[in-house]
Amino acid sequence: MFTDTIAAVGTAPGESGIGIIRLSGSLSIEILKRLFKGKKTDGENMPNRYMTYGYIIDENNIKIDEVLAVIMKAPYSYTAEDVVEIHCHGGIVAIKKIMDLVLKNGARLAEQGEFTKRAFLNGRLDLTQAEAVIDVITAKTGDGLGNAVNQLDGILSSEIKEIMDILVSTLSHIEASIDFPEHDIEEITIENVKNNTEIALERIINLLNTYEEGKIQRDGLNTTIVGRPNVGKSSLLNMLLKENRAIVTNIPGTTRDIIEEYLNISGILIKLIDTAGLRYTEDIVEKIGVERSKEAVEKADLIIFIIDISEKLTKEDWDIMSLLKDKKVIVACNKIDLGIAADLKEIEEIFSKENICLLSIKEHKGIKELEKAIVDIVYGGSVKLKSTAMVSNIRHKNLLEMAKDSLDKALEAISNNIPVDLVSVDIKDAWLYLGEITGDTVEEDLINEIFARFCIGK
Repeated sequence: MFTDTIAAVGTAPGESGIGIIRLSGSLSIEILKRLFKGKKTDGENMPNRYMTYGYIIDENNIKIDEVLAVIMKAPYSYTAEDVVEIHCHGGIVAIKKIMDLVLKNGARLAEQGEFTKRAFLNGRLDLTQAEAVIDVITAKTGDGLGNAVNQLDGILSSEIKEIMDILVSTLSHIEASIDFPEHDIEEITIENVKNNTEIALERIINLLNTYEEGKIQRDGLNTTIVGRPNVGKSSLLNMLLKENRAIVTNIPGTTRDIIEEYLNISGILIKLIDTAGLRYTEDIVEKIGVERSKEAVEKADLIIFIIDISEKLTKEDWDIMSLLKDKKVIVACNKIDLGIAADLKEIEEIFSKENICLLSIKEHKGIKELEKAIVDIVYGGSVKLKSTAMVSNIRHKNLLEMAKDSLDKALEAISNNIPVDLVSVDIKDAWLYLGEITGDTVEEDLINEIFARFCIGK
């Protein structure tokens, strides 16, 4: 249990209707008693978990601000400690004066993420739930928020802990065979270990298979628009955004640098990147833009490759196609209003027919079909399961992959008739990696690193 009391402003800086100051720790309620004067009750008689109306006063009994205050006694609070919230007006001066009084009366300024860190260390949340807090705050789509709330509810950690329980049971079988060799149970033990390890491995693989969708829900789909000059890349960006974000002319090389914007398509957060036209050029500035375009292609989750379908495929088109191998690509065949001159069969031989869209940006045709193709690529046309555990955090993914590798080694050792006590080493490693996800086996340095990403008031 912590001995000091922390305080922070829980609302964003600037002027607003309400500002919230939070305290957590053994002195929280005592500090409020000194500073709060209620209309009908003073700080001594404030009810637990009820908002009380009154004023914050200074040491000279001067009113600082009209407020609502609430106390939440341990262990039934966010941090599992005594917690106080002061809801004052959201002016910069009022918040600063109240914070100064709180700190003067025994609290210290909280570090980044320290409220949630205390919730974790006091057993109120596990590490996956604690990390979900920041995902709830930063969610940019409904799906991203839903996944974060599910993780905050413990859906992911419950799945991880069930897998850990399977591994603990497996390790206990191994211990029994080592401790009681006279019962001759090694053959049965090997079979149980193999079955349990395969079950655990399958569940880990199922979680890893959710990562791509989970990452998109959390961080957005990194989507790069590419094509040779003057095929309509910037026009498509403007069309999808429904605003004139990029300059559009018929002069090749107008776009010299990448342009990034976000939009929401059917609940999918899209980070849309318009690139310079990919071509050979002697212009130094344009050449830099082309190199940045190639870098954007390498980092992209999805490529929208625009072709001028009213012309035959050029060498530049074919050069771009060679860059897009092993990428998720939607081919946007633009300018159908001018007729179709390119050979669609040539395009279909390289890219899936389902991912080829015919459109006319000029006449606003085919945009809905393009958006649908994006949604189908993300979700594969499947129905999303809102209540299932989903991995969206790269830390979790990396640890799951290490746990998977350890169980693969364990199964390989079993198939090679390695003694069961040696097999247990790999199984225990897998258990430790999974424990790092939930926080059961995590080291202090990593805990500090994770919570340093939070805002101070959380």
